Amino acid sequence: MKPIIRTFSEHWRVGLLAALLSLAGCSSLLFYPERGLPFTPEKAGLAYRDVSLTTEDGTRLHGWWLPAKAGVPVKGTVLHLHGNGGNLAWHLGASWWLPEQGYQVLLVDYRGYGVSQGEPTLPAVYQDIAAALDWLQQAPEVQGKPLVLLGQSLGGAMGIHYLAQHPEQRQRFKALVFDGVPASYRKVGQFALSTSWLTWPFQVPLSWLVPDGDSAIGSIDQLSSPPKLFFHSIDDPIVPLANGLALYRAAPPPRVLQLTRGGHVQTFADKTWRQVMLRFLDDPEHFNGLRRLAEVPNYPDEKSQ
Repeated sequence: MKPIIRTFSEHWRVGLLAALLSLAGCSSLLFYPERGLPFTPEKAGLAYRDVSLTTEDGTRLHGWWLPAKAGVPVKGTVLHLHGNGGNLAWHLGASWWLPEQGYQVLLVDYRGYGVSQGEPTLPAVYQDIAAALDWLQQAPEVQGKPLVLLGQSLGGAMGIHYLAQHPEQRQRFKALVFDGVPASYRKVGQFALSTSWLTWPFQVPLSWLVPDGDSAIGSIDQLSSPPKLFFHSIDDPIVPLANGLALYRAAPPPRVLQLTRGGHVQTFADKTWRQVMLRFLDDPEHFNGLRRLAEVPNYPDEKSQ
């Protein structure tokens, strides 16, 4: 059984509007956590175990460890940083398929999500990423295996900022995979405000209430390694394509752009894009995309260097 993949377009728009009207410059408006757990990987027929992590400030986090399918050789470990809405149960749809392909998965709920303690704010949430990496550093089943980051939407943006600030952690990864990641929180906020007649006239001034200092566009240029794969949907109703392309263009090579179709972070509902990710992970240094839908080249022309 495949778990349901849930979208958060209405949560994003309604929540953003409410937050913008009541808050100024507060990072909490980037997060829309849902408490509790509606289901576990068992519902999808997946082997898993609950894991508990403790951050530097003592916050207890909850996560799921999905081991590689029995009998399948382990190819590596994927740290899955999910998006801003719901909790890890609603984002299982992006990584449930990896264990049968030989990839172990650590999926962690940030503070305030699911059954994790605390309230999500920046910069405190970066401690959650650090705690996940510390857990992976100590897990026996991870040692000696390639480490991969799968960052979706806000999770990808936070991952980019964190790794830019911690090059020693960045060196641990074989590859980085980003799905629907916004270049700028503020630009996404402005876009969301522009989709409603009620807020359209105020999209520019209200969008300036969205904190933008930690946006990925300001950090991506520091990620010259490891190789990066960017998925972004042409139809994305939350993070418009122009925003995703801006992030890709700012990223130093090696990087690959793979345009898709469908809703926000719904990439892996299509088995084609699962295969693209797997082929990329087989050889991150040389993979150049399966479908060249973009006019933007994946690798710069040598003459322009």
